[in-house]
Amino acid sequence: MTYEKNGDYLIPNLTANEEPEKALTKYGLMRKNFLKEHRRGIYQGMILTGELKAHCLQIQEQAEQRMELLTGQMAKSEGVNEELKAADQMRWVAKMNNIRHSAEEIVLTELIYI
Repeated sequence: MTYEKNGDYLIPNLTANEEPEKALTKYGLMRKNFLKEHRRGIYQGMILTGELKAHCLQIQEQAEQRMELLTGQMAKSEGVNEELKAADQMRWVAKMNNIRHSAEEIVLTELIYI
């Protein structure tokens, strides 16, 4: 560690770790808030080491990929496709909303709230 003399005092030359430029979105912010409220030790440790934003971005990316995968799989297994969309749009919307909600519950349980 290097120091800079300022009057009679030696002040350490500290620099902050570079944080990723990408912005946090829904799942990244949810993970950050969960850590802040329920895992304070982990949250403080990540802030001190400069890993918090990188961790939240990683969780955010995994959650988005998982949502896409689960939504596709659930839609296929329930027969929600373009034919249903053309035949009965309201039914298609209702089923897709249900599928998205179910997939999001899985993602939140598996990735965000652990």
